[in-house]
Amino acid sequence: MRARTVILTGVGWLVALAFLLPYIQMLLTSLKPEKELTKSPGGYLPSTWNWSNFVDVWSAAPVWTNMRVSLIVAGVATLVTLLCAIPAAYYTARNRFRGRGAFLLLVLVTQMFAPTALVIGVYREMVAFNLTDTLVALILVNAAFNLPFCVWILHGYFSSIPKELEEAAFLDGAGRFGALTRVTLPVSLPGVVTAVVYTFIQAWNEYIIALTISSSPNRQPLTVAIPSFVTQYQEKWQFLFATSLIAIVPVVIMFIFIERYLIGGLTAGSVK
Repeated sequence: MRARTVILTGVGWLVALAFLLPYIQMLLTSLKPEKELTKSPGGYLPSTWNWSNFVDVWSAAPVWTNMRVSLIVAGVATLVTLLCAIPAAYYTARNRFRGRGAFLLLVLVTQMFAPTALVIGVYREMVAFNLTDTLVALILVNAAFNLPFCVWILHGYFSSIPKELEEAAFLDGAGRFGALTRVTLPVSLPGVVTAVVYTFIQAWNEYIIALTISSSPNRQPLTVAIPSFVTQYQEKWQFLFATSLIAIVPVVIMFIFIERYLIGGLTAGSVK
């Protein structure tokens, strides 16, 4: 048994190292001087550890502006998604109506369509509504693409909550909205957190739609701005990798605070 534990522990560390190696490479590359990346082959480790790259990148490009755009788009898209997904998931979980199964199936089917396959149609629609190169367009598109998953996972979580809890609230004088906000939502917090994390990360990492819709540098999210460091006119690899690491920080901070809720949300509805 002890040998098995040692083997499993070793395999776990190897798997973790495999996932961490790309980030280690990004860190090492971001700390190298520019001449070592463009003119000489150099080694795996930096000859000079240039920590100043993480300071200079803020003046080399409008990184803060792009990060602010990403935060606004991801945050508002997450809020819009929740405002639409919670009522839809709650209604389908608490009511039996004709077409309910077809509706839930349609929710799953929409997850099969990748944003890349719909990029032309999305762009034409934004042109028709005169929303190109606006934050509103990015918010609406990200909310629309993430809405089906949130409805699906919240439906499963609401279905696992006993109706008796809400009936007790009804006896105390609470209405349907009061029972939802005071009883159901607090109990289903792990599921809501899972929906928040999924939507925020998907909106934060989205690239294709943002690249197609936004054209002004001050209205582009961070994912679109990062590749601008390496073009046919310049090669700032150290800034590209430094900005990539900076882009990871908000997501890591989010996971630190909500990790305890995430596991419960992902396993919601798996046991009846």
